[in-house]
Amino acid sequence: MSQNYNAAMLALGQAPSVIRETFEYGNRRAKEIGRENVFDFSLGNPSVPTPQSVQDTICRLVNTCDPIALHGYTSAIGAESVRAAIAANLNERFDARLSAADLYMTCGAAASLTITLHAILNPEDECMTFAPFFPEYRVFAEKTGATFTVIPADTDSFQMNLEAFEKMISEKTKAVIINTPNNPTGVVYTEENLNALCKLLREKSAAYGHPIYLIADEPYRELVYDDSTVVPYLTKLYDNTFVCYSYSKSLSLPGDRIGYIVVSPKMEDNRTMYAAVCGAGRSLGFVCAPSMMQQVIAENLGITADLNVYRKNRDLLYNALTEYGFRCIYPDGAFYLFVQALEDDAKAFCQKAREMELLLVPSDSFGCEGFVRLSYCVSTEMIERSLPAFKKLAESYR
Repeated sequence: MSQNYNAAMLALGQAPSVIRETFEYGNRRAKEIGRENVFDFSLGNPSVPTPQSVQDTICRLVNTCDPIALHGYTSAIGAESVRAAIAANLNERFDARLSAADLYMTCGAAASLTITLHAILNPEDECMTFAPFFPEYRVFAEKTGATFTVIPADTDSFQMNLEAFEKMISEKTKAVIINTPNNPTGVVYTEENLNALCKLLREKSAAYGHPIYLIADEPYRELVYDDSTVVPYLTKLYDNTFVCYSYSKSLSLPGDRIGYIVVSPKMEDNRTMYAAVCGAGRSLGFVCAPSMMQQVIAENLGITADLNVYRKNRDLLYNALTEYGFRCIYPDGAFYLFVQALEDDAKAFCQKAREMELLLVPSDSFGCEGFVRLSYCVSTEMIERSLPAFKKLAESYR
């Protein structure tokens, strides 16, 4: 007789992500010594308010719309009017040349990624990504039965390590996930780096006789600073591209789970691949993204939360930690600071930091040992209060 549970799912449930474990430890510690005495840099949870226009739209829709229509089903792929509005916005901003038929509405970026991976991958295939990377990529990819391969990090620049990639890519490679601005480093991949990747993908696709798909995970696209720009829209650089997007970060809506998938109109067998996305969404139970949030998004395209708060936090934390002697990777985007640990073992370093009530995330699960991630999407006041603890931590290693 079989077990009463799926062993793989049990293993996942009993081994929560280190990010969530650190966050929950912070909650327990806050109850013991007070929230003001805990410096929690674990979770990438936006700390700036949702734009007022989004709040106003929600209130107006709730107060004026037929509730049956407002909260009812849309088409499984999302309301056509919403998809058309998003396509028009992307065309205006990036000359993406999309139509409503190229978009599939989702319950946030996690759904976008899992749907896309299930649409592409078969058990004999390989999915690759560049370290450091968001740890759930491994979970999402391996759930399809495919192999997940990590290209080691370039720990000097934290651009994509294309030399290693060219050596590691194989005939089994079917998909490559990239994330810029990057979680956990905040680094923005350069146009030169991206063009070189796309050139390699075209060459290897031709050599292997099958398309290799590029999956652009873009929840941080709008979160860029210092006049940095997230390079041209990826569908313009590489035909066989899927774009997975979420409004969680740009509009501070992580709990409302709304995003989309773009299937490039230039993709080989575009309609077949779009149908595979639809089938994957169906099989995973991800049909009909939240209907009210679809309407909210359609009326607030091109708007972002106040990103100046993140820029201020970035500068405050980066400048202080650099002064204390930490090596920090300068983040052009997102809201993370990647810091080299002051000992080889990043987990041990994070345990040492907890003695100062600093909650940091070790980089091991990001595929790059010896660093820690700090999420600076927290209150500026908390960062200011935490600086003496960081200074004490640095001094403890001298």
